[in-house]
Amino acid sequence: MITVSKEDYLKAILEAETEGETVISATLAHWLSVSPPAVTMALRRLKKDGLVRVRTDGQVALTAAGRKIARRLTLRHHLIERMLTEMFGMEWYKVHDEAEQLEHAVSAEFERLLVDKLGNDEACPHGNRTGTDTPGDRRKRGWRPLTEIAQNGRVVSVFERDRRLLE
Repeated sequence: MITVSKEDYLKAILEAETEGETVISATLAHWLSVSPPAVTMALRRLKKDGLVRVRTDGQVALTAAGRKIARRLTLRHHLIERMLTEMFGMEWYKVHDEAEQLEHAVSAEFERLLVDKLGNDEACPHGNRTGTDTPGDRRKRGWRPLTEIAQNGRVVSVFERDRRLLE
């Protein structure tokens, strides 16, 4: 059975990969604000369920089954953020937290309705694309991290985990 906790771990692994992070236990502990022993136990369960692989060097990777679940959650999260801003007018800096809660409750039918209504190829309110948009993909579009911009840059995408930063 896939639980909310397992879904959160799978999605965190996928998101860390798309941000160019090396995914290890410490990465997940930081991203999910949980203790290292909690990560160890969760990875043990996910590995047993065939959803992740843990290499001898500690690097965590999604299996095909784990990646499928993580992508579905990422799409649902993305659609919910868009629904909240485009249909309900919620402020862009508030939608991430709301979507974190709702993404686990969306049925396949409701997901399909959201895709039919909103499409699935538009950027979320934070400028991020659905799916696995890697740092390399962003560079190919000419996007650079703020640390590489001297001046006169324009922010086109923000990773939205820190609400205070967004506000």
